[in-house]
This record gives sequence, C-alpha cells and structure tokens, in this order.
Amino acid sequence: MTAFPSVAVIGFGNMGQAISAGLLEASGFPPERIRPFDPSPVMGARAEALGIACAGSSVEAVRGAEVVLICVKPYMVADVLEGLRDAGALDHGPLVISIAAGVKLAAMEACVPQATPVVRAMPNTACAVRQGMVVLSPGQAATREHLDRARALFEPIARVMDLEEKHMDAVTALSGSGPAFIYTVLEALATGGIQCGLPAQVAQELAAQMTLGAATMALQSGKHTGVLRDEVCTPAGTTIAGLMVLEDGRLRATLARGVEEAARVAKGLGK
Repeated sequence: MTAFPSVAVIGFGNMGQAISAGLLEASGFPPERIRPFDPSPVMGARAEALGIACAGSSVEAVRGAEVVLICVKPYMVADVLEGLRDAGALDHGPLVISIAAGVKLAAMEACVPQATPVVRAMPNTACAVRQGMVVLSPGQAATREHLDRARALFEPIARVMDLEEKHMDAVTALSGSGPAFIYTVLEALATGGIQCGLPAQVAQELAAQMTLGAATMALQSGKHTGVLRDEVCTPAGTTIAGLMVLEDGRLRATLARGVEEAARVAKGLGK
C-alpha cells in the first residue's frame, strides 16, 4: 500500500473539493496523485486553483487509479459506474468509494466488474477544514485492507467510524446534513446576541467558538450531553432561564424531527 495512493475524483462539487483540499492541506498529499473529472468548466477552474489538473474524461481519470472516489449526485452513480465498467476503466480492480447518499452497496456492486471492492462513505463538508466526520461501510468484496485504505484516505481530514450499511441513512441525516442544521442554530444564537447589542461579527465569533468548545467537551469528556448541560446550569440562573424558553419552542423535538425527515429523504435517494 503506497503512502499516497493515486485517487480519481469523479465529480468535483462541494464534497469533492472539500475532500481534495483537506487531503492537500492536512497530509501533504501530492496534487499530482489526485485526478478529478467534472464536466463543468467552473469545477475545473476550482481544481486548478488547488493545483490539481483535471482529466479530460472520467475514463481518463480512473485508468490506473488505486482509489476511485465517486462524488456525483445519487441518481448519476449507476450511469457513471456502468460507463467506467463498459470502457474497461475498472478492470485493474481499484477500490471504489462512493459518497452518494442513499445509494446502496448492492446497487453499486451490480454496476462494476465482479469482485471489485466497493466502500460506501458518508463524509461532511467539514473535511475541508480537517474537522470532518466520515462513516464507512464495506461491500462484499471489500477486505479489511480495503477498509483500512479508505480509513487512511479520510483520517487526515476527519474522525472516521465503521458502521453497518443499515445505519447509513441515519448517518447521512445526522452527520452529513448536520452542519447545515448547526449553521442555522449558530445564526439564531448570533441573532440573539445582536438583539442584545453585540456587533454582528462579535456575535458570530462568540457563537461559533462556543459551539466548537462545547462539541470538543462532548467528544473528549465522555460525559452524556445532558450531564454537560446540567453542569452549566445554576438554580434560578441565566442558563436555566434560557433553556426554559428553548423548551417552550420545542427546539429539541424540532431538531430531532429534522434529522428523522432528512433520513427519510436519504432512504429514497438511491431508488
């Protein structure tokens, strides 16, 4: 296993860019070892801005690549994989990693040569700043070595976890869509600070750093978030007063239902 495997990135949208940029900045990944393809000239220009040369076609990007990272929309995955298969671009047996939400391993395995190792991954956009979360689920032909290779690819830019595929729709909703939920919460918190007289930039920085610190405590302390919350509260204090308002607004139930609805949509994307 080479330290820096050659990686073809098919689809260079937000996630393809986030993963590539994270790899380049976090681990010294040589730009020439990353070969994206995207038909959009805009995406090609963004690749060039990272020092990466785009291939002229998906087949050109994939030929000889050790890892093929599929970053296209879910409805495009089958056509992309079948096109690569029919062109013989997958005959050398690369590891195929798909980040497409809702597209099951069995559906992808039906589109590639027999015994091609396939791993399903769900990253999030925080990979661009090396604070991502990635969950991996291996296909039938994927060995421990293949899973380790996928893990090694993502570890410089994310916390990585292995889970059974049955959990991937929930992972997509919570971890994949979650940043958008948190940005909405951050915006609301900052708005509250502005309403109380803080300058907008100050309010945003306070909200963001507070969230980063709270999340770090949740990860490092091992304590349940309910315990951590109670540690902030004092009887008749400011925090419990604010929490009462949040409970009146059903914040917890609304966020939980948001995750549930996102998971429902994710489940239907691969059909």
